[in-house]
Amino acid sequence: MYENNQDAVPTLQQLTFSLADEEYGIDILAVREIRGWSRVTRIPQAPAYLLGVLNLRGAIVPIMDLRLRFGLERENYGDNTVVIVVAIAERLFGIVVDAVSDVVDIDPAAIKPVPDMGAVVDTRYLKGLATHVERMVMLLDVEKLMRPEDVETLDAALPAVQEVEVAV
Repeated sequence: MYENNQDAVPTLQQLTFSLADEEYGIDILAVREIRGWSRVTRIPQAPAYLLGVLNLRGAIVPIMDLRLRFGLERENYGDNTVVIVVAIAERLFGIVVDAVSDVVDIDPAAIKPVPDMGAVVDTRYLKGLATHVERMVMLLDVEKLMRPEDVETLDAALPAVQEVEVAV
């Protein structure tokens, strides 16, 4: 007999979060930790959206404000503001978001390509759009959030930051 559950398409689990009243999703497999906002050590010469670094159990983790990365206005950090720590290509970095929502299952067939918005909206950080329980979720491509030149700036600055952290 034909068994339907063996042919079931696996769903993609996404951690959803809000940013400027919009809902975004990030692959749960990339998420390492969710933590409340805490002060960071600023890095000289870093772009404005790279807030600094955080010492996370001995690992120096760059922290990025996703609002600033997307060209949105910065908001005051409150009780709901969180840092989602993600791992991309063996590197950890944190993204500051307004609030975390929940983990949802997205059917890969339900993911629509990102429409071309012209020069008005920068969509290069999105993998696609999906509808979940009558709300639109923009799926982030976390690998595109950190540009190679940002990584080079951080790599050059991190030894000095680590020396300061140890000296204090």
